[in-house]
Amino acid sequence: MPNAMHILTRTDLADIHLAPAEVIELVTEGYLAYAHNESRCPVKLMMPIPKAERDAVSYSMLGYDGSLEQVGFKTSYRQGSESAEKYYTTISLYDDVTGLPFAFMDCQRIGASRTPATTAIIAKHCARPDARSALMLGTGVQGRNTLPYLLTALPRLERLRLFGTHPDGIAESIASLHRWFPDREIELVEDVPAAVADSDIVVVASGRAAHPQVRTDWLPPGGLLVSVASKGVASGALRDADYAIATSAGQLGVTGTRLAGPDGEVTLDAELPDIVAGRAPGRRGDDDRVFAFSSGMIITDMPVAHALATRAVAAGRGQRVELWS
Repeated sequence: MPNAMHILTRTDLADIHLAPAEVIELVTEGYLAYAHNESRCPVKLMMPIPKAERDAVSYSMLGYDGSLEQVGFKTSYRQGSESAEKYYTTISLYDDVTGLPFAFMDCQRIGASRTPATTAIIAKHCARPDARSALMLGTGVQGRNTLPYLLTALPRLERLRLFGTHPDGIAESIASLHRWFPDREIELVEDVPAAVADSDIVVVASGRAAHPQVRTDWLPPGGLLVSVASKGVASGALRDADYAIATSAGQLGVTGTRLAGPDGEVTLDAELPDIVAGRAPGRRGDDDRVFAFSSGMIITDMPVAHALATRAVAAGRGQRVELWS
């Protein structure tokens, strides 16, 4: 079946685990390949759906991973901005060496690994060298793995705190930390502005109404604020930062336009791939309040997807389907 595609469901991937350090390495390699012009990653295509009351999300991404020599296509659809139940995201991979399809798979696990890895990479390069505390706001799928990934990248972190409103999400966030760091504990917080003011690293991956929108000027001097495309961040967060970065300026122009200044222009100091490659600093000074806008890039999804798919196929998971027969 030379033209068969491996179809991998969410269940097929559920117990295929990648350690945080491995995912961080894979995502770092994805950024480096892009920075060295070995990969391609056009800006994501988003389409508003003409039903304002549903506030649906629909977008697609295309990319080429120069390290894997694979082409990838990712799609996401969610009916309603607050619904986790009707959220469907997939990725397909094609081998550019053999010219053959490789895998079509559910993308939830990939995003739940790639996103906290990106956050950890941002923190590694942009937090103060003496950062000792981290605060996570949000307990959705994109945020539950954040604290163990941060601790992997920054093992000197001493204080880990969490704000969430959903008991299941809080429990899963704690379980995720204990899976990799069984001796570490999470402190739950209620007063978000006070917690932000007392944290070296603040990650916001929360909805719009669970807490006051986080402002950059709440940070202590030298603080780092990472927005995971979150509506829980105030619209002036980028404008008010001493140093502003994004995973991609183009992606920011698509998904983060509300963070632009009064004239509608987005001003960035650096992009993450250049920082990882050593071509730009993660901050100018120790007292800079740094804002980082994290938006997914398929060139970081693809290496994680490939690693999960390879292990799942080796374990006999999924189906081979001859779509082109």
